[in-house]
Parts: sequence; C-alpha cells; structure tokens
Amino acid sequence: MQQRIQISGFILTLGLSLVPVDAHANIYGYIDEQGAAHFATEKIDARYQLFMRGQQFNAADSTATGPAKPELLRYLSKHPNLKKFEPLLKVASNEFSIELPLLKAIMAAESGFDPGAVSPRGAIGLMQVMPATAERYGLQGDKNKTIEQKLADPEINIRLGARYLRDLHRMFPNQQELVLASYNAGEGAVQQYRNKIPPYPETRNYVQLVTQIYQLYQDRPASRKVEATVFAGSGYNAKRIYLTIPGRRNLLASAAVPTE
Repeated sequence: MQQRIQISGFILTLGLSLVPVDAHANIYGYIDEQGAAHFATEKIDARYQLFMRGQQFNAADSTATGPAKPELLRYLSKHPNLKKFEPLLKVASNEFSIELPLLKAIMAAESGFDPGAVSPRGAIGLMQVMPATAERYGLQGDKNKTIEQKLADPEINIRLGARYLRDLHRMFPNQQELVLASYNAGEGAVQQYRNKIPPYPETRNYVQLVTQIYQLYQDRPASRKVEATVFAGSGYNAKRIYLTIPGRRNLLASAAVPTE
C-alpha cells in the first residue's frame, strides 16, 4: 500500500464490476517441506502447480476455477491468524461497508496474515499501511509509541486499510480492479494512466491475485469440491503463506517493527 490521498464522500459497498484487462488470472502454488504454502501468479518453477484457473477479466465468467488443491485451500480458509483477526475484519467491514471476503483477500496478498510484516517501502502490518497514509487519517505518534509501532496493532491497521478502501471506492465506484490497483500502486498512478490499471507487472499481478482469492472467499473454499492431489511437504505445519508477485520485493521480518 503506497502513500494515499484521503477522499471524502458517502459510504458505498465495494462493487464487483471489472473493466477489460489483457491477462489471465491463474494462480499457482505448492506446499514446501516445512509445510508452508507458496502462491504465485505464474508458474515460477516445477514445484508450482495450477491452483486456480481464471478467465480473462473481461470474459463473461471470471469465476471459473481449475483444479483447486485441498491443502492450499485449507491455508486460505483455515489459517489461524485469519480466524484470530476475523472479528476485527468484521467490525471494519461493517463500519466502512467493505465486503469481508475482499478484506480477507487483501490481507492474504499484502501480508500472508502476518501482523508483523514490513515491506521494503515501509508499509506495515496485516493490510500494509504506509505511515504517511496513517498520518493523513489522523494517526499520530506520541511519547509512548511511534506511528510505526501503532500501525503494528492489528486493530488500527485493519481499520485504516478498510477506511482507505472505502475512500478508493468513492473515487472509483463500481470499478474494483481500479480500487485494487490504487491500493497497490496509489491512486495517483491510476489517474496518471487515465483511470486504467498502470502497466506495472506488480500491480497487474496484484489485481489478478486479489481478485481470484476474493472469489475463493466468496465461494467458501472450505466447502468447495477439490481434487485429492497431495502436494510436496508434510501439510499444514508451519502456518506460513508466501505470495510471489512479479515486480514486488519480499516483505521484511516481523522484528523490523517493535511493538513495545
């Protein structure tokens, strides 16, 4: 999440309309020997197998799925941190009229459900909020905690992320792909390209990834019929999710933001 500009307006629920994007929204994945899940928007190497096959965003049906794998679905639907923070997500969803499946999908793509995640650009926490963005929404440091330390608080982080998503929707009503592109690259970049997704590999892959994960959460992946394919690794042990988005550098260690 880059530095943002606060937008005023009335509350609207995030819409689903998508404009044409010349790309397929496939997701690949595998589980490693330590039990950690890896997702990517392209087949990076032989370990990655097709997890979800999406059609082009301008197709009549953008919800079509391929051979969804049970272990990977379990990671997305049953991750312990998702359950832990779901009450906060529900509160933010209701307060800012943002769909709960979308908040979950963005959290998965932004941080892999790691509340201590920090990006090389300085975005912090579950929703990867920039300190400068938090300041625009009135968050201030004090003698006890810096802005960065406050942003490491999941409740503050989720609320600010949801609030920003609401404001992006006011700017781009019924254009979810532009909301997602703005969350990743900043609304200024979207406006620079005449209200289209910027031609940045990271941003285009980010929009694909979040859109597909969002659809999985809408479909309740725990109940989805899946193939009995077993991935390499011992299963759901490490409780870690790694998302590889071409063009984006990896997140830094949790210790980068002290909480005390």
